Amino acid sequence: MTNDTELTISRLIKAPPSAVWDAWSDPAKLASWWIPAPILCRVDTLDLRPGGGFVTRMREGDGDWQPHVDGCFLEVLPEQRLVFTTVMTEGWQPAEPWLAITAILTFAAQDGGTLYSARVLHKSPEDSRKHEEMGFQDGWGTTLGQLAEMLEK
Repeated sequence: MTNDTELTISRLIKAPPSAVWDAWSDPAKLASWWIPAPILCRVDTLDLRPGGGFVTRMREGDGDWQPHVDGCFLEVLPEQRLVFTTVMTEGWQPAEPWLAITAILTFAAQDGGTLYSARVLHKSPEDSRKHEEMGFQDGWGTTLGQLAEMLEK
């Protein structure tokens, strides 16, 4: 944590920013790494433009599909930066999510690969602690590992 409302995680991935972007911009590829396995991910909406929707669902085993992310992209700079929030949905519609976040993802060329960094901002220190206690580092770390494994093959 860099302050009381922010969580961060980074990983150097041995693939160029273009490959990381492709893994983010292709719904089938995103679904393969975005949620820690063995939980399944379904990408319902991936409209990579400011105001575009971002909706994913998750399912454990034979259970029902459950909400995961229902948000809105705020900034989209291909191969460089992606910002989304859960406090709005597609078309800038206000929302009241179960966890209000704004995620700032950067993809920086470094050492022949990509430094993938995520800053996740929360509305309060309590929400930030809640996210940390839910397993932010393990969950986001696992997904970064899955992304790296997919791209480094």
